[in-house]
Amino acid sequence: MKIYYHPHQALHNPQTYFSRGKMRDPQEVPQRVEEFQKGIKSAGFTVTTPEDLGFDYLTKVHGFAYIEFLQTAYQEWHEVPEDWGEEVIPNVFVKDYNALKGILAKASRYIADGSAPIGKHTFESIYWSAQGALNAAKAVAEGEKVSVSVSRPSGHHARREAAGGFCFVNNAALAAEYLLDHSDAKKILILDTDVHHGQGIQEIFYDRSDVMYISLHGDPTNFYPAVAGFEEERGEGEGLGFNINYPFAHGLSEEAFFKVLKRAMNDAKIFNPDVIVHNMGFDVYKDDPQSKTKVTTKGMGEIAKEVMALGKPVVGLLEGGYLIETLAANTESYIRGLAEK
Repeated sequence: MKIYYHPHQALHNPQTYFSRGKMRDPQEVPQRVEEFQKGIKSAGFTVTTPEDLGFDYLTKVHGFAYIEFLQTAYQEWHEVPEDWGEEVIPNVFVKDYNALKGILAKASRYIADGSAPIGKHTFESIYWSAQGALNAAKAVAEGEKVSVSVSRPSGHHARREAAGGFCFVNNAALAAEYLLDHSDAKKILILDTDVHHGQGIQEIFYDRSDVMYISLHGDPTNFYPAVAGFEEERGEGEGLGFNINYPFAHGLSEEAFFKVLKRAMNDAKIFNPDVIVHNMGFDVYKDDPQSKTKVTTKGMGEIAKEVMALGKPVVGLLEGGYLIETLAANTESYIRGLAEK
């Protein structure tokens, strides 16, 4: 099993986190990647530095203008003569009817909320997180049964043209597109077990039948992302039926969580994917500050085993999870679950 990580993924160090009417202490901190690596090492594996596979899949998924914004926003922000603060974070959020004149207008279109600030080194971290996901997909395309990427910054909230929810580039979407282009895979399942719905993945593949998206997550009513993730969202056009959401009641027990996961895996069997891209969020852990369920450290390994039980190649993306004290142990459990024969 190959596991990809680049040291530049630790450079993104957000100082701003505005959520639900308050400025809050940032949770998406660089220490998270240190804990991921500890867990990987404890499980008996080492990380591999990804090769640079370029921009093609970033622009294929997100378009040129958005990727260019992510790359240049910090410099353009600091060319403004007034002091607007260190990080690019707008106080205006307007996607449509936006002339895109100036960096504030661009930021108001391309940043969807107050949890995705762009600092001096943010794009370096974004770029290498994306490269890790692409390398993990490449490894599976070349015959690996399982490959993993430390996906930090995370990706599943990144919409086609908008950052948000700690996410900038949609790593699961990059991996799926790469696999469709460079392997014999015709059908990809993106399974998302983060405690939040991945509205970015849903948006990108909502009208497609070659990529099924299944998400288990806390009920998004008044819970991030708030605007999507409900059961009636089933896809459209050719994609109708290929988007499946399982929002669960907040406070869900571990036993009940696995009952929902069993339902999701039954859907996966019916779809019969050629490859699974698993978006693993450790914020389902019972004590995580974001959690709305009670999955234990042992349960992280059980999630991995359920994914592997389908008998398909797996690209695992290590994404959410904000309780630093247990992130290494939870990562170790998940990696061991993937590796179990």
